[in-house]
Amino acid sequence: MLAIARGLMSRPRVLLMDEPSLGLAPLVVKEIFRTVSNLYEMGLPIFLVEQNANAVLKISHRTYVLDTGKLVFGGKGADLLGQETLRKAYLGA
Repeated sequence: MLAIARGLMSRPRVLLMDEPSLGLAPLVVKEIFRTVSNLYEMGLPIFLVEQNANAVLKISHRTYVLDTGKLVFGGKGADLLGQETLRKAYLGA
């Protein structure tokens, strides 16, 4: 949360985040994603790189999945959650 606050101090036009949930307890991860979602709802565009796909897909508006550097999916996060083959390949079944 401190890193997010420091990033917001400069009043960015876009907030870039790389693995904000890495190494955090599950309850803290929920709070981080709730904060990210709130910031977006307040009008701040966010570019988020995250391996916790299940959590981020629930809040993302646009999602891109890369596999060995190649784009294999681009679309709405909810659409990815609904595609069985992509879900099995990248999110586990």
